Amino acid sequence: MNFTLRVWRQQYSTAPGKFVTYQVKEVTPDMSFLEMLDALNEDLLSQGEPPVAFEHDCREGICGSCGFLINGVAHGGRRGTTTCQLSMRFFKDRDMLTLEPWRAQAFPVIRDLMVNRSAFDRIIQAGGFISAPTGSAPAANSILIPKEAADTAFDAAACIGCGACVAACPNSAAMLFASAKIRHLNSLPQGQPQPDQRTLGMVVAMMNEHFGSCTNHGECEAVCPKEIPLEFIGKMNRDLIQAIFGRRREPLNIPSVVQQPSHEDAVVESAKS
Repeated sequence: MNFTLRVWRQQYSTAPGKFVTYQVKEVTPDMSFLEMLDALNEDLLSQGEPPVAFEHDCREGICGSCGFLINGVAHGGRRGTTTCQLSMRFFKDRDMLTLEPWRAQAFPVIRDLMVNRSAFDRIIQAGGFISAPTGSAPAANSILIPKEAADTAFDAAACIGCGACVAACPNSAAMLFASAKIRHLNSLPQGQPQPDQRTLGMVVAMMNEHFGSCTNHGECEAVCPKEIPLEFIGKMNRDLIQAIFGRRREPLNIPSVVQQPSHEDAVVESAKS
């Protein structure tokens, strides 16, 4: 199989970028997409050209680091599949494939197909934890968890934070990611001491990172490799309203997370309206 690749090349975040066309030959159908890029980079290195930079780690659809746009669709468009799991047999011989990084203000380009997704880390820092007494580990069955709650938490925890939802959203919203992380802990008994604090803290952190607002296009759910359901966003909005009007939380003060009260006021006013 032979392919024509239009790859976005950009040396660093503030440098101008452009598409560069490459030819890749003798690709086998059993190759993964990243293995095909490895073959391209070997050819580029042999010619003395810089390789195409892309991020990866596990190559098993677990770490969430491998994502980029393939023909304008996050992860290539196959349902429940990350880029590293994408096989070349899903494409036709002599296809032209356009590769570009996530396009979002909150994800600045590092180089070529790599983007900085540390904004997700700061959202997690704002509330992706629980308060638990220290000491020896409790027995696994010491805390009873209803099956429905356990199933919901498990589904939410499947989010790998790849950023495809942001890249696919016309508003560059991170609502699906944030809602999955909030629903994971808010569904469990261990997360009940601070659900209001968690919800408000993570939503405020998300707004501070300049992600867009959700307008229910559903593109995020369509491209999510772990098929996180759109209903989690509705549940997060419910938790947010309860947190705002319940007023049961303590102020969230985490030095590593920049929080702007004006954004929180905007959240409150938006919920009231």
